[in-house]
Amino acid sequence: MDLKVGDIVKVEKDEFFPADLILLSSSYEEAICYVETMNLDGETNLKLKQALEATSSLHEDSSFQNFKAVIRCEDPNANLYSFVGSLEFRKEQYPLSPQQLLLRDSKLRNTDYIFGAVIFTGHDTKVIQNSTEPPSKRSKIERRMDKIVYVLFALLVLLSVIGSIFFGIATREDLENGKMTRWYLRPDETTIYYEPERATVAAILQFLTALMLYSYLIPISLYVSIEVVKVLQSIFINQDLHMYYEEADKPARARTSNLNEELGQVDTILSDKTGTLTCNSMEFIKCSVAGTSYGRGITEVEKALAWRKGSPLAQDVTEEEGQGEEFKKEKPSVKGFNFVDERIMNGNWIKEPRADVIQKFLRLLAVCHTAIPEVDEETGRTSYEAESPDEAAFVVAARELGFEFYERTQTSISFYEFDPLSGKKVERSYNLLNILEFSSSRKRMSVIVRNDEGKLLLLCKGADRFVI
Repeated sequence: MDLKVGDIVKVEKDEFFPADLILLSSSYEEAICYVETMNLDGETNLKLKQALEATSSLHEDSSFQNFKAVIRCEDPNANLYSFVGSLEFRKEQYPLSPQQLLLRDSKLRNTDYIFGAVIFTGHDTKVIQNSTEPPSKRSKIERRMDKIVYVLFALLVLLSVIGSIFFGIATREDLENGKMTRWYLRPDETTIYYEPERATVAAILQFLTALMLYSYLIPISLYVSIEVVKVLQSIFINQDLHMYYEEADKPARARTSNLNEELGQVDTILSDKTGTLTCNSMEFIKCSVAGTSYGRGITEVEKALAWRKGSPLAQDVTEEEGQGEEFKKEKPSVKGFNFVDERIMNGNWIKEPRADVIQKFLRLLAVCHTAIPEVDEETGRTSYEAESPDEAAFVVAARELGFEFYERTQTSISFYEFDPLSGKKVERSYNLLNILEFSSSRKRMSVIVRNDEGKLLLLCKGADRFVI
């Protein structure tokens, strides 16, 4: 709330950016950081951002004591993927691009901290520019109740109109020989209501009286009763053990009670991609190297297809699963790795006819990616934070097959490799020259590296094959 344009902000790991910022520096020497934009575009993949080299050395709070710079940029707009501006620092101009832009409501991941300069706040931020009024969601029961109330209200008005018309006629004809026939209503004590000479006014007053008398036709309390039932039902949903997701430790959460009765009545699902409806969990099960298929695992798709066709594969599933269970007892399961094949595991790939191609394949898995390693201080186990689950599965597979990626800098990639000559793990380091990120047009990603011998290598991953 107190932020102003031009303020310098320090954001720490797993915190949300409070405004639109220009990245100045980060905990990495290369001034890079990883951002999760799930709240903006729904993507769980991490986005890589990098600050300008001119400001990358500002790592301490005291570094900004005499920091002066001028940022010139476009006016606030709703475009999340474009940004044009410049940074004037120490009498030099530096161009700014979306690579330096950190948007509000995105989260800092895999980076201890970053420093950023505020450029847009409040309603000027891109996320607010894109926000719209939330649609009013009403259930079928509420819409049907509304129609019933409209019908009852129309009936109420109709009854009141008919009653007031007959009352006006009876009031106008009330005089007989100069005397009022409805003497029991004491018309002599009222000035308008029963006066025959003012029957029209009396009819209007009768209409208003009838509206109040017949208003009990409208079941207003029914809305309250149904809302109470919905609130109680949402409490039961929150406490339902059958809807508890144990893996992520998340119970069911009813954020609103308006649409409770709509659950279980879904008849049409519109989806833009399969990832919308799946858990987006990737496992390394099989691979094909030099024309040879490796991996004895059976995917869920293969099981379902074999079961439908009644092929022998469906009968062999039990045996394969039994062997898989024995393997799991010997070795604990690893997330993203469900590969079983003794021909290339535990260094046995050196005995294969095309061992040189298998070695290149495993090297590519360990090098061609943008994952970041994280070492658990207690167990010493290395885990990886990747832009996508499939990329993480490839790096984990390389580690489990003897090619363990353990360090990344802006200019190098380091990993441990099983050396077939010495039979031991050796350390390899490749100079990282360029990363060609995945795009929908290329359908692949590539890295250009220089190996220990000084050779330039182009490693390509994607489009259903890996190429060296």
